[in-house]
Amino acid sequence: MILLAILRGGDEAYGVQIAEEIEVTGGRAVLLGAVYTAVDRLEGRRLVTSRTGRPTPERGGRAKRFFTVTPQGLRAIKDMQRALVSLWTDVPQLKEKRT
Repeated sequence: MILLAILRGGDEAYGVQIAEEIEVTGGRAVLLGAVYTAVDRLEGRRLVTSRTGRPTPERGGRAKRFFTVTPQGLRAIKDMQRALVSLWTDVPQLKEKRT
């Protein structure tokens, strides 16, 4: 979900935006600390990269950290999508019943 939220955020994806994207589209609450823990792990696995923006007065002189999905990360997302679609296929309990 973190990787997808970063993709949806484009080149300006940062922690708060990632958390909000997951909350809005995924319908679940997200702790900001959990987002940063996850992106640190993803960066360690080379699935995302980060860069630091300019400090802003609105943030008390602190800079935002922006995230981008790497080509390796995009492959991981596509692989996961294929796996999930495959798992969903032919599950009788999920098929619509016609009346």
